[in-house]
Amino acid sequence: MNKLSLSSVRAYYQAGGTVRELIALCREQIKRASPNPIWIHCLSEEELEPYIERLDGHARESLPLWGVPFAIKDNIDLAGVPTTAACPAFSYQPEDSATVVQRLIDAGAVPLGKTNLDQFATGLNGTRSPYGAVKNAFDAKYISGGSSSGSAVAVALDMVCFALGTDTAGSGRVPAAFNNLVGLKPSLGLVSTYGVVPACRSLDCVTIFANDLETASEVFSVMEGFDAQDPYSKPNVDTNVLREQGVRCGPITIGVIKAEQLEFFGDSGYEQAYSAALSELTKDSELQFVEIDFQPFLEAASLLYSGPWVAERTIACATPLQAYPEKMHPVVRDIVAGGAGFTAQDVFSAQYRLLALKRQCDHILAAVDALLTPTAGSLFTQSQLQDEPVLHNTQLGHYTNYMNLLDYAGLAIPAGFTEQGLPFGLTLVGPRCSDRALISIARRLSTVERADHKAVSDSRYLDVLVCGAHMQGLPLNWQLIERGGKFIRSVKTQATYRLLALPGEGVKRPALVYDAASGVSIGAEIWRLPIASVGSFLRDIPAPLGLGSVFVEDGRRVTGFIAAEGAVDEESRDVSEFGDWRTYLRSLSS
Repeated sequence: MNKLSLSSVRAYYQAGGTVRELIALCREQIKRASPNPIWIHCLSEEELEPYIERLDGHARESLPLWGVPFAIKDNIDLAGVPTTAACPAFSYQPEDSATVVQRLIDAGAVPLGKTNLDQFATGLNGTRSPYGAVKNAFDAKYISGGSSSGSAVAVALDMVCFALGTDTAGSGRVPAAFNNLVGLKPSLGLVSTYGVVPACRSLDCVTIFANDLETASEVFSVMEGFDAQDPYSKPNVDTNVLREQGVRCGPITIGVIKAEQLEFFGDSGYEQAYSAALSELTKDSELQFVEIDFQPFLEAASLLYSGPWVAERTIACATPLQAYPEKMHPVVRDIVAGGAGFTAQDVFSAQYRLLALKRQCDHILAAVDALLTPTAGSLFTQSQLQDEPVLHNTQLGHYTNYMNLLDYAGLAIPAGFTEQGLPFGLTLVGPRCSDRALISIARRLSTVERADHKAVSDSRYLDVLVCGAHMQGLPLNWQLIERGGKFIRSVKTQATYRLLALPGEGVKRPALVYDAASGVSIGAEIWRLPIASVGSFLRDIPAPLGLGSVFVEDGRRVTGFIAAEGAVDEESRDVSEFGDWRTYLRSLSS
């Protein structure tokens, strides 16, 4: 097999391979890399057997992840296996698996074990563990990124098909960038954190590492779902479900950070890799890049460790801090102990400031289809990190620390290599519940991930074709503007429509009627409405008009005002010869 992915694993089984044979290959790969402390606990053959035996009673097609090997960050529970959070003194053995792990097992996935991490998920570098610092999959001199270090490297070295991490400050994205992986960080609450050792409970989420976007996407569809046991669990929205996912079509506006606000911390290799990645993307003429002000995002990010959210880490580590502080990693201990000094006033003051910053950041995101940033500004060596553990860790979170505070979705994607052969990555950012939209945009940005997917538009909005009184400057245009509508462009329909002037008093209105035999091309406008406003807009549309599918001259199908031919009054006048409604109106006054 090439890189482990859902497609390669399924092809292996289709060719006659067995689960036991594949697991044996994965275990051999784990043994070969054993000097690198990737794993805290690998399941023995005896521990693995119940998971494999269970699959014997199911056809491959009956379970979406049948026989797929995966790894679990060791702050996430797997029944019967110790959870350590990289602190042996903290270890406990759960009776039940975390909700997300159980969903994966129920879908046929096979857990191979628990992976190393920055202790108590505090760090973005992968060096803060008593089990050892996990080394980068491409060059052992460099860090792997944390805190989900072991999970990322296990995937990068083909020990498993995918792995679970967690992400509070960037731990599901930074390790992905440093090991040439996809790192999917869902919107908060879409994936249950029940059975996960908290770092900052209100900000934590479970993430996915995979070699390709398709694997990450399919695994996400199994993991997501409301969990009543998790008080932070939230239901998804209908615009963010799997059927809304595809390849983003048409023009896309991508926000990029102003050049003067970019930070690479002296890493010329990463700076050049970023420029090269953007240059490659500009080959798509329908991608428009606009510079955004990153300062409010940075200020929000600063609140994560300098603000009272550190107190959540203090709460999570209360027992270790009180009972065995000497067993904690000294840098981790100092960070989490620092949360004890915040007051209630500090908490509310920080929340007020965060809400003000979120208002600014939301406004910036609303003007683009996605924000695109470097995932990290620099890849440090192990020795650099040891010399400056706090400074460099802070720099690693420069492009990531704001995301969960602002309740955004993130998707880290590989974006080439430096001249030294080190992986570089970009991150797509969107508002809450834009997870499927980011996947669709990522497919558009990649020539590899596009095949066999439907074309989709932005699910947050509905593009509506209007051809009469709702057009710019005409009497009903206010109905679009009042609902947050935005003019997109003028268009012409395909030459298969007739334009009829409806009779009646008040505002003059047309009807667009499909007529393949004698239709003409009709001028119109496309307006973009927030999806939440579409219902009230439909409510105000009088008979015989309605919304349906209209084909425009470039062959695309959009939602627009139409009327069924039999529903139009006989007194309606055919004004198709004028080509558009404005020209017809001008003829009335001439």
